Amino acid sequence: MDLSNHEAIGFIDSGVGGLTVIKEALRQLPNERLIYLGDTARCPYGPRPGEQVIQFTWEMTHFLLEKNIKMLVIACNTATAVALDEIKAKLDIPVVGVILPGTRAALKATENNRIGVIGTSGTIKSHAYEAALKRKAPNTIITSLACPKFVPIVESNESHSSVAKKVVSETLGQLQLKKLDTLILGCTHYPILRPLIQNVMGSKVKLIDSGAETVSEVSMLLDYFDIANSPQFKNEPNEFFTTGSAKMFKAIADDWLKQEAINVQQIKLSPFED
Repeated sequence: MDLSNHEAIGFIDSGVGGLTVIKEALRQLPNERLIYLGDTARCPYGPRPGEQVIQFTWEMTHFLLEKNIKMLVIACNTATAVALDEIKAKLDIPVVGVILPGTRAALKATENNRIGVIGTSGTIKSHAYEAALKRKAPNTIITSLACPKFVPIVESNESHSSVAKKVVSETLGQLQLKKLDTLILGCTHYPILRPLIQNVMGSKVKLIDSGAETVSEVSMLLDYFDIANSPQFKNEPNEFFTTGSAKMFKAIADDWLKQEAINVQQIKLSPFED
């Protein structure tokens, strides 16, 4: 594996949700150059057939490979659930998904072995979190819930609205009776709704941000493959791409990342044929 320390780390997501991963990467990996692509034009991925999600994920992957990235982070739980294994097997750079890091963090956090998982319909139907949790801790009691209305709220920049508060409250109400002490935010969009989710679940329930946990794994792999960048070589800015509205993407990115001079470019992805 011939990798350059100075190349960027690529991040892909179905939309703006992966910005929650970028926010953590900016904190944990300040020396790294980051390239992000959000497929906002075709978001959400959750309700889509698995074959279509794999197709879209490959299209995003090939766009970033053209940028000579040294590592790929699939910052989308739905794409991780259905496409990670295939992409990991075919690329010669490290590929990281968001499910296993979130699983490990939840098992470490729980005290009563009652863990909840919220995600898109695609992620929940894949049972990827349940399978990963049960492999490591068979006695864990898992409650899973699809929250299909959450992603559209975030993508439309309505996460601070009264509508968001109402939807989160109505959706998560049924989890309050499950005696959970840990809840996995199984979609990278959901941390943007974290205050609302925490308010409904109560202060005693620990929320696990799978995306943030993933960055810790990225950091470890950079050291393992000896491809971490040095401060003196970060002379190029981070890049942000979207297949949808650059203006809307930038508004959400500015609000979430609190970074100056974020440049967002709208691009069109090419169909991928294996």
